Amino acid sequence: MTDIKSNRRRSLLKGAAVAAGAMSAPMVSMAQTTSLRFQSTWPAKDIFHEYANDFAKKVNDMAGGRLKIEVLPSGAVVPAFQLLEAVNKGTLDGGHGVVAYHYGKNSALALWGSGPAYGMDPNMVLAWHYYGGGKALLEEIYKSINMDVVSYLYGPMPTQPLGWFKKPVAKAEDIKGLKYRTVGLAVDIFTELGAAVNPLPGGEIVPALDRGLIDAAEFNNASSDRVLGFPDVAKVCMLQSFHQSGEQFEILFNKTKFNTLPQELRSIVDYAVQAASADMSWKAVDRNTTDYEEMKKSGVKFYKTPDSILRAQLAAWDKTIAKKSEENALFKKVLASQKAYAQRTGQWQNDYMVDFKMAYNHYFGQKKT
Repeated sequence: MTDIKSNRRRSLLKGAAVAAGAMSAPMVSMAQTTSLRFQSTWPAKDIFHEYANDFAKKVNDMAGGRLKIEVLPSGAVVPAFQLLEAVNKGTLDGGHGVVAYHYGKNSALALWGSGPAYGMDPNMVLAWHYYGGGKALLEEIYKSINMDVVSYLYGPMPTQPLGWFKKPVAKAEDIKGLKYRTVGLAVDIFTELGAAVNPLPGGEIVPALDRGLIDAAEFNNASSDRVLGFPDVAKVCMLQSFHQSGEQFEILFNKTKFNTLPQELRSIVDYAVQAASADMSWKAVDRNTTDYEEMKKSGVKFYKTPDSILRAQLAAWDKTIAKKSEENALFKKVLASQKAYAQRTGQWQNDYMVDFKMAYNHYFGQKKT
C-alpha cells in the first residue's frame, strides 16, 4: 500500500512539473519581440508617412510587445522608387507606398492607381482587389517579375487634382508643351496630351517647381500638397482629374520574414490593415478639408478642371491601354477583370447613390433673393 501511495505521489509531482513547464513556455514566447524595419516612400512631414505610422501603431498595440514595426521615412535606407526591390531582397522587412511606383517593372502594376478604372471610385477598386480577383492578379504579376513579397492594399485615396499650375488651364491644348510631373500610367496619359513628363518622387517635386525644372505638377491631396510646400511655389490648383481617381496605398512585407511570424501575428497584421484603411479614410476627410480651407485663405485659387480636359484624358487613356494591352498580356488580363467588375458595381453605385451635391446646395448653396 505504501508503494502505491508513493507511486501516486510521484505521478502527481511529475504532472505538476509538466503543467508548470507548459505554462512557462508561452510566457517565454510572449517575452520575445520580433522587430521589423519598414520604410515609407514619403517624406517624414507628409500625412502619408503619418498613415504608415498609424498602421504600424495598430499592429504594435495589438501584438502586445510580440511584434514591433518601425517605419522610416523615404530615403532613410533606399530611394522611394527602390522600395519594392529592397523589401524583396530583405534589405528592408517591409514598406509603405503605392503600387504605381513599381510601374517600370511591369506596366500592369499601374492599373492599381492610374486611370479612371472604368468609373470605379477608390473604394470600389479595393472591393475589386479583395473580392473581384485583383489580389490574385497582383500576386501573379509579382511572381512574374520575381518579387517575393506579401502585399496588402488599403486606404482609398480621394480623387487627386489635375495639379498645380502657374495659371489656369482651360482646354487640353493648354497642357501641350508643359513640363509636368506625375507617375504610373498617368505618365502615358499626359504624354499623349502633349506634356513633357518627369516622374519625380514626392519629396523632389516642389524644389523642381521652384527652380523651374518643371512647369506644373500633381502629387495627391490638400494635406500633402500643403505640407510639401506647393502653395509656396504656385497659386493655381486645378481640381478633379481621371489620371489617378481610384488609387490606394500598399503595405509590403518580405515574404520570408512574414512567413516566420506565427499565424496569430499574421492575423493581427491582416486586421490592422483593415482598421488602418477605415481610419485613414476618416482622417483624410478631416485633414484634407481643413488644409483645403487654409490654402484658400492663403490666396491659392482653386478651379474645377474643365470637362473638355477630362474627356481628353479619357480619350488619351483609351489609346494608352490599347497600346499596353498589345504589349503585355498581364495588362490586358487585369483590364478585363476590372472592366467586368466595374460594369456590375458601377451600375449599382450609379443607381443607388443619391446626389449628395443636391443636399449640400440645399443647405449651403447661394440662396436666391
